[in-house]
Amino acid sequence: MTNFVSPGVYVIEKDLSQYPTSINPSVVGIVGFANKGPENKATLITSQEQLIKTFGKPSESIEGQGLEGALEILEATNQVYFVRSTVDSGTVDASAKIPIGSCPAICINPSGADWGVTSGIKLVVHVSSNAGVEQFTTPKEFTIPSGTATTSSVALVSKVGGGAQTSKVSIQNIEGSSFLVGAFAGAGAALSAAAFSGTDLDQPAECLQALDDDGTILGGKGASTSLKVIGTTVNTSKVSYLVQSLHSGSEYNYALNDKGDVIGNTIEIQSLGGKDNILQVNSDGAAAESYSVSLEGSGNFIEKVINTGEVDNVVSEYIKANIVSGVSDVDVDGLTDFGNKLKDLGLVGEINDSTYNPRFVKFVEGTYNMAGGESGASGTSSQIKAAAKGDPAEKTGVYALDYDILNIGLACVPDINDQDVQNALISLAESSQNFLAVVAPPYGLASVQDAIDWSNGQSVSRTSAINNSYAAIYWPWVKTFDQFDQKDKWFDPAIFGIRQMCFTDSTSESWFAPAGFVRGRLTKPVDVEINVGQGDRDAMYSGGNVINPIVNFVQQGITIFGQRTAQRDPSALDRINVRRLMIIIRKILLNSTRQFVFEPNDPTTWENITGLVESQLDEIARRRGITEFKVICDETTNTPVRIDKGELWCKVLLKPTKSAEIIVFELNLTNQSASL
Repeated sequence: MTNFVSPGVYVIEKDLSQYPTSINPSVVGIVGFANKGPENKATLITSQEQLIKTFGKPSESIEGQGLEGALEILEATNQVYFVRSTVDSGTVDASAKIPIGSCPAICINPSGADWGVTSGIKLVVHVSSNAGVEQFTTPKEFTIPSGTATTSSVALVSKVGGGAQTSKVSIQNIEGSSFLVGAFAGAGAALSAAAFSGTDLDQPAECLQALDDDGTILGGKGASTSLKVIGTTVNTSKVSYLVQSLHSGSEYNYALNDKGDVIGNTIEIQSLGGKDNILQVNSDGAAAESYSVSLEGSGNFIEKVINTGEVDNVVSEYIKANIVSGVSDVDVDGLTDFGNKLKDLGLVGEINDSTYNPRFVKFVEGTYNMAGGESGASGTSSQIKAAAKGDPAEKTGVYALDYDILNIGLACVPDINDQDVQNALISLAESSQNFLAVVAPPYGLASVQDAIDWSNGQSVSRTSAINNSYAAIYWPWVKTFDQFDQKDKWFDPAIFGIRQMCFTDSTSESWFAPAGFVRGRLTKPVDVEINVGQGDRDAMYSGGNVINPIVNFVQQGITIFGQRTAQRDPSALDRINVRRLMIIIRKILLNSTRQFVFEPNDPTTWENITGLVESQLDEIARRRGITEFKVICDETTNTPVRIDKGELWCKVLLKPTKSAEIIVFELNLTNQSASL
């Protein structure tokens, strides 16, 4: 409390308005494989469209059913964290090499020399792209009146070619000389020009000079020998601009699908006047990103534009890029001027097959297909298992979900039914206490007994029993139409177990059972792998067995008809609705009471904590999650020893609401004389 000394009016603000935070219980973590997208990172996906854009479409060539599961679950929730696992030895970035070339140039005023005329100069110009396409339907004529400061590029540009960003030809001043420069670089790019004095095309002006291969100015030429200069493309094995997909994957590769539609990425280079190009990234045939780029350091130098780690770089969602020489990255700072030679980029050694170092360096216009990408989405059984399980130290695979900030409440690894992967997921769920791990036996089991044996660790594919309240098992597999393969396929039932939990969250409460004809009916599946009758369900669900059956009822349809966790000991936590309730309450308590850390450990703080916790539990009770509760935070829980140790204890007693899983009607017959 502040000690007030002098007279006055003072205002003290205290925030006593704390309230419990809300928790979204329908955040789902999915580990799977894909043909594109970030690797081994829990990436938030909020729609099916975003999932496909980020990680690509499902394919039978991809191991597991991570993408299929995410698409299905996103129909019932709007927050999925997808982790793309990869087999490291099988991942390669898609790439395209963008050639670098020189623009054709003609010196129109060597070393600031006198033009030799007083009545003005007329320039007649032709420009062709590197594809050989003439840019002017008729020769372009530019008139430079007498008295123009020919050594000033500003003055000349106003007369020749217009703005440097829009014209097909521009004026550049290099080393005291003025150059007429074509907008296109590379072999096939051509520039021709003739100069005449005044308007008389019969009187050539001796003011045009060509350049040799090293950029040296050659002798003067006139209209009688109208100059035509061809651009040059540098050998891409010596130096080029390597554009790579931001992540590995085959879906970045350019291709045509069965319908003739473009899929994958292409890089389109468009030439502007002067030093600049437009670099456009196309995805699946449509423009996705566009950058104005050049090789000049004082401009939009491309090394500092696209995902190269520079302070002023622009972040692309699709590509990363770098100038390369041979097989090594080259650290360059860019040209200091458009007229500098290629060697001024800092490249060492031969750039081409000779010492050729052209001036006026630009990217060669064209469309370049990305190719060579590999996904790491298939491999041997051991490789797939290792990739899906991941490394806890590196936080890859399943362990990429090990962040409290993600707020994951449910998780699965669809169609990767290896026991090591499933055990890792279940162990993480238990150690973090953040989510329920949902698993299933592999496809193709022949009988109910095989499924029971699998869950009990008595099968070839599973040698250890699943016994954990942070896990739930669903079986059998269900058949659903796959819109991408356009056929019915068998799907991991864990997908639909999670889907119905999310459905329950949106239509009821998280502590309601996600089963039965109200919240457990599956509307999309058309068949089940094995029909399970009443006796089968009794065996799967009792006697220490913990499999939640999916049943194809004749009239009611395919329905989840169980809500057990995989805990074998009988307690309230052997039911999914209770385990999910406890996960939610834990998260609410953690998020709502952190502000009390370092507060005085005295009755005032105890009372504040009690009131905050009671208000939230009362809300849950009103919403039928618990039937009765009690919060104890006083001297009985906070003994002198605990206070001396810096500990504050709060005991919460709960009676969770149980689900009516067995409904029994007792019919009693009486005789006519009985009183009812």
